[in-house]
Amino acid sequence: MQIPKDLIISGHILFVMKEIILPYALKNASDHGKANPKAVLAKVLGERPDLRSRAREVMAEVEVVVAEVNTMSSEDISRKAGEHNFEKTVKNERGLAELPDAEAGKVRLRFAPNPSGPLHLGHARAAVLNDVYAKKYDGRLILRFEDTDPKRVDPDAYEMIRNDLEWLGVAWQEEVLQSDRLDLYYRRARELVSKSLAYVCTCRQEVFKALRESDRACECRDTLDSPEAFEKMFTQYCEGEAVLRLKTDLAHKNVSIRDFPIMRIVDTPHPRVSDKKVYPLMNLSVPVDDHELGLTHILRGKDHILNTHKQAYIYDYLGWEKPHYIHYGLLKIRDVMLSTSEMKKGIEDGVYSGWDDVRLGTLAALRRRGIKPDAIKKVMFDVGVKQTDITFSWKNLYAQNKKLIDPVANRYSFVETRPDSPSVLRVVNCPEWVSKNRLHPTYDRGDRQVDLNSGSQDFLLNDSDFSELKEGNVVRLMGTYNIKVTEKSKNIADAVFHSKSLEEARANKARLINWVKSGENIAVDVLSPDGTHHLGFAERDTLNAEVGWVVQFERYGFVRIDGKDDKITAVFTHK
Repeated sequence: MQIPKDLIISGHILFVMKEIILPYALKNASDHGKANPKAVLAKVLGERPDLRSRAREVMAEVEVVVAEVNTMSSEDISRKAGEHNFEKTVKNERGLAELPDAEAGKVRLRFAPNPSGPLHLGHARAAVLNDVYAKKYDGRLILRFEDTDPKRVDPDAYEMIRNDLEWLGVAWQEEVLQSDRLDLYYRRARELVSKSLAYVCTCRQEVFKALRESDRACECRDTLDSPEAFEKMFTQYCEGEAVLRLKTDLAHKNVSIRDFPIMRIVDTPHPRVSDKKVYPLMNLSVPVDDHELGLTHILRGKDHILNTHKQAYIYDYLGWEKPHYIHYGLLKIRDVMLSTSEMKKGIEDGVYSGWDDVRLGTLAALRRRGIKPDAIKKVMFDVGVKQTDITFSWKNLYAQNKKLIDPVANRYSFVETRPDSPSVLRVVNCPEWVSKNRLHPTYDRGDRQVDLNSGSQDFLLNDSDFSELKEGNVVRLMGTYNIKVTEKSKNIADAVFHSKSLEEARANKARLINWVKSGENIAVDVLSPDGTHHLGFAERDTLNAEVGWVVQFERYGFVRIDGKDDKITAVFTHK
């Protein structure tokens, strides 16, 4: 069987997809009569800057494609150059690319999570992009649960994933559970066995590995009665005693492609099909399902390019037409926990409070923090299907989220200070005052009001603001009046009323101080994404905010109200 070429570089597999190189080779040949490898290489590296450090190895692949193109007639070159739509290939690196050969109403895509836990931010890219493309082409999106590893299945994850997708606004028209399709995989496996394209291997793993690395077949490949042995996988063999391998090229430069396994035995009971013990590996179940479900386009990260090459064997052996594969670059997400297995262990060990623990990167945690689904969708849309690796920008996510929450978030006063020893400002000679402020500075959402007594008045301040107070300084209490500090001790400062004039405060560049009235407030516990708690007090009108609302604590940031009882618990969203 003809298989795509690959390059082995410093122990890593570097696949240069023919569809990237070929358009440039055809265009160059069309313009100049013959394709020039150096010119083609320059164009390829321009599109794939991540490969520049491997230019010598990439050149070897370019030379193969160029040699093939240069054997074509000029008519074939012109025709094929038109088919590849060179201009679109170049421009698609920016923005959301068009899908190749996509017909309205006929596009079929899939989002295929493993139900080992809920979705996290890394899953959102594939979910959003498949949804966008399905809607763009009036196609269908299939939600396929890839649950053929009983050891990784969390029975609760199916519904958690559905809920996450609904929250994200991803619509699917069909739903498939691979654990319901085991008989289909068995049938296709038997077909491969009957054609002598797959065989049961009972070799110990270390023995097979040594043979494979020396380009040799194991004794099971040609001597074992595989149809009979395959049936024994269901009745006699136990986990680790036998696997079903696909026959490939034993001299293939990529050792992992040599007779790779496609089925194995798992003795751990499956939560849904506990009577089964033989399960397909992804490089059998995925191509079988992609074909049987009629998928036209597969969006996947370039870390799956090796799997794409392995799955091509299944397509070729069974005479199927391959779908279009779009491999995009990796999205590196830093500063947050994304490993489902580590998250699950942390929850079981009590390190995390649950899947929505704000230290995690799950969609549930982001939802609890007040991140809106449309903000995530916009960022993932902008990331698109670019082939270069990029680092996820939290700054961009927060900027998009702020556009959504800023118009609807009520404003309240909050001071961060120690509840057992708060920073207090005592002011004497105060006039009677009604501090009336808008719930939103731009939109008419009503007012919030604090009545201040004449005579003496105590205010609670941010510890940070309190630390900046100096005797003799004139500062302005937001929404009220100017005061002059007369004395300051560890956590109590004395002051006297100075004036009401806002213009005077501005002219003298008086420091603006946030405050909460002592005795008329509500304790607040703000949980930050790093797991730390920030305690303080908010004005009592904050109790009007409902659980689930995102509000802005003035001069502090946006928070989502997480609970209300004897105090308000909130989760920090972002500035």
